[in-house]
Amino acid sequence: MTRSRRKPSARVGRRPSTSKEELAALGIELFMEVGFDETSIDDIAEAAGIARRTFFRYFPSKNELAWGNFDEHLAGMRASLETIPEDVPLSDALTTALHDFNTFPDSEAERHRARMGLILHTPALQGYSSVMYQGWRRVVAEFVARRIGAGPDDHIPRTVGYLVLGVAISAYEAWLDEPASDLHEFLAVGMGTLTAGLDYSDPHSPFTPPKKVAKQ
Repeated sequence: MTRSRRKPSARVGRRPSTSKEELAALGIELFMEVGFDETSIDDIAEAAGIARRTFFRYFPSKNELAWGNFDEHLAGMRASLETIPEDVPLSDALTTALHDFNTFPDSEAERHRARMGLILHTPALQGYSSVMYQGWRRVVAEFVARRIGAGPDDHIPRTVGYLVLGVAISAYEAWLDEPASDLHEFLAVGMGTLTAGLDYSDPHSPFTPPKKVAKQ
């Protein structure tokens, strides 16, 4: 869909953005208002009240801005996985990590929804997103490899990385399609499917799918 080109202007009464979080939030706002392709780095810098060179102190590219503090969150996920006791089943450990990684304050829900919509549905971001997904899968593969005594590039750890990422992406797609839905419910059902294997969808399987979480 083509959007009308509107030159973003600096927010009246807004002090210049001086944090990575503020700049990312403003960028997402402009991407939603004007369009990702139609918004330039100069537009973002002008709206934030900063110089173009200052933008690059926070983000090397417009693509990275769309992903926000992903690297920091990924480092947190790696650290969290390292603290999980060895006697916790692998599936439980990965489920906990997946939920923790995708937990955010209610106040950030709409902005996070906008960010994920951009990441999943903007053609210009798909190449960069594949690089980010690779880093996410690597963290999972390294954890699985340690647990089973394999290398992170071995087939099983690598496969699990792809599978868990698939659960996350599928959950986000469902969450975006249903604005009133619960992201963590989709994550739980997805990990339940992964844990049980293909028998989950077989009506003759003895596995019982998890019940939906009642809305409070």
